Amino acid sequence: MKVFRYIVTLVLCTLSLCTLKAEIGFRGAWIATVANIDWPSKEAVGDSAAQKAEMTFLLDSLHSLGLNAIIFQVRPTADALYRSEFEPSSHWLTGKQGEWNSLQPWDPLEWTIEEAHKRGMEVHVWLNPYRVTLAKTDTSAICANHIWRKHRDWFWEYNKQWYFDPGLEQTREWICTIVQDIVQRYDIQAVHMDDYFYPYPAGKQQLPDTKTFEQDPRGFNNINDWRRDNVNLAIKAISETIRECKDSVEFGISPFGVWRNASVDSTGSATRAGITNYDDLYADIRLWIQKGWIDYVMPQLYWEIGKKVADYEVLAHWWANEVRGTNCKLYIGMAPYRLVESQKSKVESNKSNPWATGNEIKRQMDLNRTIPEISGECFYSTRPLLRNPRGVCDSIRSVYANEDAEKEPLVLPWE
Repeated sequence: MKVFRYIVTLVLCTLSLCTLKAEIGFRGAWIATVANIDWPSKEAVGDSAAQKAEMTFLLDSLHSLGLNAIIFQVRPTADALYRSEFEPSSHWLTGKQGEWNSLQPWDPLEWTIEEAHKRGMEVHVWLNPYRVTLAKTDTSAICANHIWRKHRDWFWEYNKQWYFDPGLEQTREWICTIVQDIVQRYDIQAVHMDDYFYPYPAGKQQLPDTKTFEQDPRGFNNINDWRRDNVNLAIKAISETIRECKDSVEFGISPFGVWRNASVDSTGSATRAGITNYDDLYADIRLWIQKGWIDYVMPQLYWEIGKKVADYEVLAHWWANEVRGTNCKLYIGMAPYRLVESQKSKVESNKSNPWATGNEIKRQMDLNRTIPEISGECFYSTRPLLRNPRGVCDSIRSVYANEDAEKEPLVLPWE
């Protein structure tokens, strides 16, 4: 009987979370763990009590704004901020990669899921698929049981960083193994990946994948098409893995804000971005939407309305057109951190800078509500957001409170 009640409760929780999001839209914030950006703080590394207190503060604060989801980075560099038998604990959590030390027997992901669900908030686990190190990482800090040490032939170095080789089948299989493990063991609502597929171009440095291409071109003559197909194969495989494990779990991508410029593709956006998903990161987001491999797309529109080379309004409408008639939902990734940057750079007197002279986020949220295809937004990232630059938290709370007042409140099973 207890088992039956537990199963019924899980089903009700899942249905209620889905109903909640359908009713009021997606309202999320990224919680970045790489380099201790949002959580845990450097002071809390290796201290489970301090980490719990910090996460409680973040969840309470985000919930108070009216947010209903977190995107929690649990695999920043082929490591784990959860209990994994495949990859070592992150040094940003424990202080030393692969050692849990004083954190035993705590599982940060399991605990965070439980706490988020108490507040009626979804948990989307954020995984970085290919990255192994940051540029300043001393590889001697990579622990002995890391897959990088066991299969060095699966990796290559670019711009002083190590990456899984996207051209290898072993890479796709490994990523799917990680995804399968998380989806099967944790009560999450989605698997999430951001804009880091192939690395961002570093000057004239060439990607070191010519040998892999020559060994297995899979019928491609153009290495750029082959690279895009490498990522396509990974996204398709991850999508299938999630659905086979737990069909209720979604798969979402938060790409760089520009797919392609219209100057090189008439179906691209009226932008002049120096980097694009398709041409530089080898991420064909449009294809993933059309094929139904992803459940939501969350383009990072970190520019202001009216920016000449990448106008927020132009891009919001372009992405809306891309999802129209598909089953893929559209949420917008927004940048409250830029409000913080404008204050730090002391450009308050620059009347031409909307990040320095007003609440650009509020202006963009108002625009979002005029585009029917946009059904939510997400803020990068939590710590800068909660500093409330230019009253952005107050604006967000006001917008959501007004929307909620127009709807009948939902009663969640844990209330």
